[in-house]
Amino acid sequence: VSGAALFLFLPFLLYLFSQSLTSELSFEVFKGFLSNIIVKLITLGLAWAFLFHFCAGIRHLVMDTNHDAVTKESGKRTSVVVFVVSSVLTIAFALKLFGAF
Repeated sequence: VSGAALFLFLPFLLYLFSQSLTSELSFEVFKGFLSNIIVKLITLGLAWAFLFHFCAGIRHLVMDTNHDAVTKESGKRTSVVVFVVSSVLTIAFALKLFGAF
């Protein structure tokens, strides 16, 4: 699901990135656009999708290199770790996005 969300929103993200780099004026427009709460929530959702997908990818790389880690118990344990780590990273991103620091 996280990969599909990233794929579907990739054109939107690339457009925003392109617009933010065009000129100083377009960057200011981008900052104004990002100040909208709906846009912030969408950005937060995309950040979660990226961070979850990234953490799950690392999990699969570790499982590919260490075949002892491919058991039902370790699969359950590492899936919880992926969820917790991606959630903590998303909370940190949300705090920064909403101006806590």
